[in-house]
Amino acid sequence: MRHEVIRLPETGAELETYLTDNRAVEAERRRPVVLVFPGGGYAWRSDREAEPVALRLLALGFQAVIVRYSVAPARYPKALEEAAEAVVYAREHAAEWSGDPEKIAVMGFSAGGHAAAHIGLKWHRMPQGRKCRPDAMILAYPVITSGEYAHRGSIENLLGEAYESLKDEVSLEHFVREDTPPVFLWHTREDGSVPVENSLLMAQALSRQGVSFELHIWQRGEHGLSLASDQVYPAGADRIRPECQEWIDLAARWLRQL
Repeated sequence: MRHEVIRLPETGAELETYLTDNRAVEAERRRPVVLVFPGGGYAWRSDREAEPVALRLLALGFQAVIVRYSVAPARYPKALEEAAEAVVYAREHAAEWSGDPEKIAVMGFSAGGHAAAHIGLKWHRMPQGRKCRPDAMILAYPVITSGEYAHRGSIENLLGEAYESLKDEVSLEHFVREDTPPVFLWHTREDGSVPVENSLLMAQALSRQGVSFELHIWQRGEHGLSLASDQVYPAGADRIRPECQEWIDLAARWLRQL
């Protein structure tokens, strides 16, 4: 496995790579590359949603890269700019990573889901243009809206003093277009931090625009489950949810079929 930390030259964000070199399979194989955005309310970045997820993706046959994007006190649009550069960098370096430059996906958790979805929805506004458009999005209990069902803390950390003037600009359900990349969404009905309506609003917006998506909602489970297994929680912990653990296998199958 190739593991290294790369500082992006323009924005200064860090990428942490988890890459197979294909020696055990076939040297010329090109794998999808998944950029992982951990959650943390735009205040911090969760370790549970970083390396354990990257290693699981690697085992499933993907090249995984953790994106260490900026959080508070950094403000919008810093994380969006970093996400754009991360996608472009992954596309330009895919060949040396044994990756497929036409299969660059973003995966985000909670506020990291907002960061990942943000570039998937606003790529056309960025100076890099289509090069920073991810080919797919996998969003785990994502922060989407700044409206009635908002996780206000995430939006406030993202916007700071500009909260009132810019909150509509980061309510992502309003920015879905016909050329939005396909999306895999999952959430739990019991999520008490980021209401399940965030995923429902996104799914409704995608459906209205005719964008391909897959949505899974489990009844039980708190916010921030990550892999929902003993890989991220102590054995016997209440947050271990066997019924939710299949989400990453479902997402992998969905991504392979695109």
